[in-house]
Amino acid sequence: MDLLNTLVDKGLRRELPTREEALAVLATSDDELLDVVAAAGKVRRRWFGRRVKLNYLVNLKSGLCPEDCSYCSQRLGSKAEILKYTWLKPEEASRAAAAGVAGGAKRVCLVASGRGPTDRDVDRVSKTIEAIKEQNEGVEVCACLGLLSDGQAERLREAGADAYNHNLNTSEGTYGEITTTHTYQDRVDTVQKAHAAGLSACSGLIAGMGESDEDLVDVVYSLRELDPDSVPVNFLIPFEGTPLAKEWNLTPQRALRILAMVRFVCPDVEVRLAGGREVHLRSLQPLALHLANSIFLGDYLTSEGQAGQADLDMIADAGFEVEGADTSTLPAHRADVAAAREAGGGCGSHGGGASLCGSGAGAGAGEAGAAAGGCGSGCGGCGSHAAAAGAEREPATEQAAEPATAEAPAQAAPGEVRPELVAVRRRGAGTDLAPNA
Repeated sequence: MDLLNTLVDKGLRRELPTREEALAVLATSDDELLDVVAAAGKVRRRWFGRRVKLNYLVNLKSGLCPEDCSYCSQRLGSKAEILKYTWLKPEEASRAAAAGVAGGAKRVCLVASGRGPTDRDVDRVSKTIEAIKEQNEGVEVCACLGLLSDGQAERLREAGADAYNHNLNTSEGTYGEITTTHTYQDRVDTVQKAHAAGLSACSGLIAGMGESDEDLVDVVYSLRELDPDSVPVNFLIPFEGTPLAKEWNLTPQRALRILAMVRFVCPDVEVRLAGGREVHLRSLQPLALHLANSIFLGDYLTSEGQAGQADLDMIADAGFEVEGADTSTLPAHRADVAAAREAGGGCGSHGGGASLCGSGAGAGAGEAGAAAGGCGSGCGGCGSHAAAAGAEREPATEQAAEPATAEAPAQAAPGEVRPELVAVRRRGAGTDLAPNA
């Protein structure tokens, strides 16, 4: 296909595709799917080889969020049966992180529900970061605490944080349909605050919330302009008890096309396969490794993923390798700029005319007002017990929630959504076990 040849050439040059080209990727047929994956895979291998970075999530505080994000099981008014608990102690979080590192995780993501941290919360998380760094040499730490006030990003960086996550989630034009307690611009401001403080910016999206192809392209182009180092791609987990419980809009094929589009638009960025991959990609997960160069290992914030050993086996069986702690994730041209940003603060161009910094990224951004988003998860992210290689899954967390209520025919046509095939499991539901503890 001329389209795919053009997109590969642009990806190898770090050149931005046109919006029409990005939309055309999403419009390709299932018959063309393997061609699309192969083309985007060439771009992925050019910048990241066959390496897969493992990320591991520690849920520091779960549930009882005052924000009304429709996709989130921790939202205001959520009826989802999830575990709710206040802050883990630094030593508890450090033990949880150690399990992920033992399974091969290079980055630990610290997530807390809520609108944003107080200064006392930042002190608490700073102590947790220090404890994790002390016990796990060389590990990267990403914080995801919601909206940041002035000076908080700098304090997290001083404590040893390497990155900060805050997802845009969906397009600016439709954001008000998903959340009303904060704005799209609030989220942009937070990403820019983190970037300006010298933290590696991590910001992504959630697909499957009823958005159009145009919405998906809009949010990915906005992410390209913000210039994060990593872009988590989440697929909605339709939790019972949330407004989007019946939004089963994705097939494995569509999920792969979305990942391919993101790779073409963000060719040299860490594209992370995040929340919902097991639910929506199912047996096609190995194909997604040809598009994404990073995954969450094990469980998610409030639901279970597949066992960590299964993740490691999948990576090896697909012919990929786990990225070592001594290897730079980003290509040299991005890693050099990231190092300069950490040394001097602020956002720098990554050169080549291909990566753009968001306007105002190096200056004081607007007042914060967004809610917490999972660390590249949308209530996803990985847990602890399942991630360590060879670790046994704990019986208390094997309980399955009831299947989604949406019905599907016993024999679905090719490509038709089959929500009844997946029981969304709630991490720790019905037990006294805190996720990631």
